Amino acid sequence: MKGVVIGLLALVSSALAAADEAPAISPATTDQQGFLVHEVESPFQEGKTQIRVLLPDAVNSKQQYPAIYVLPVEARNEVRYGDGLLEVKKHDLQNKHETIFIAPTFSHLPWYADHPTALTIRQEAYFLKVVVPFIEKIYPAQPKPEGRLLLGFSKSGWGAWSLLLRHPDVFGRAAAWDAPLMMDRIGKYGSSNIFEVQANFEKYRVAGLLRMQGKTLGGDKRLILTGYGNFRQEHEQIHSLMDELKIPHEYRDGPQRKHDWHSGWVPEAVELLIGSAGNR
Repeated sequence: MKGVVIGLLALVSSALAAADEAPAISPATTDQQGFLVHEVESPFQEGKTQIRVLLPDAVNSKQQYPAIYVLPVEARNEVRYGDGLLEVKKHDLQNKHETIFIAPTFSHLPWYADHPTALTIRQEAYFLKVVVPFIEKIYPAQPKPEGRLLLGFSKSGWGAWSLLLRHPDVFGRAAAWDAPLMMDRIGKYGSSNIFEVQANFEKYRVAGLLRMQGKTLGGDKRLILTGYGNFRQEHEQIHSLMDELKIPHEYRDGPQRKHDWHSGWVPEAVELLIGSAGNR
C-alpha cells in the first residue's frame, strides 16, 4: 500500500512539474488581417493556442509602448461575438494611441481562472506565465504595471477586473464593458467547467475581491466600467459597491449597445485606459 501511495505522489509531482515546463512558441507569421500570429504549445492549455499582435505602423526600437491585452470571450478562434483585435484595427487605435494590442486565445471557454485539478485548464497561469512574459521579451512593451492594461467585455470584462484585483502589482488598469460583475455562483455562462467548485470560484469573484483588495489599488481610477448591453443592473450594483467601499473608478451608465465587440464601445474604453495612463 505504501508503495502505491508513493507511486501516486510521484505521478502527481511529475504532472505538476510538466505543467511548469517552458512553452513552445513559434516565430510570428502574418495572417490575412495583417496581425502577427504566434502558435503556442503550453502545458497550461490543451492543444495549440495563439497569440495575435497588432503593432503601431511606425515602431521605434528605442521606445517602449503600453500594451493592451484584448481578452477574448470565446474559446480558441470563435467569433460569434466578433473579433476584438479587428475592432481595434478598424479604428486605427494602435496608431492613434501608439500602443501594442495583444489578443491571446484559450483552449477552453475563458474565465481567466485556473481549474482546481485539470492541468490543461490553467487560464490565469497561462496568461501570467506565458502570454505576458513572451510579449515583453519579444516586443517593445513596457514591462511595468502602468504599461500592462486589460480590456474585455462580458466574461472577459469580468476576467479583466478579476486579474487586476488578484494581481494589482502586475497590471495597471482594467476596462470592462457589459460584464456580469456581481455574479456570485458558478453555473452560468459555462463557468462550472472552468471553476469546477464554488470554493475555487470564490478566489476570483469580483465583488469579494473588491472588498478584500480594493484599498490596495490606491487613489487612481484603475478600474473602468463603461456602457452595457445585457448587464446594466449588475453594473449599477458594482458601481454602488465601489462607492460604498470608496474605491476610485471610472463609470459610464450607457449607452446601451449590442453585446458584441463591434457595437461601438471599444474606442471609448481604450481612450479611458490610455487617457489615464500617465505613462507617456
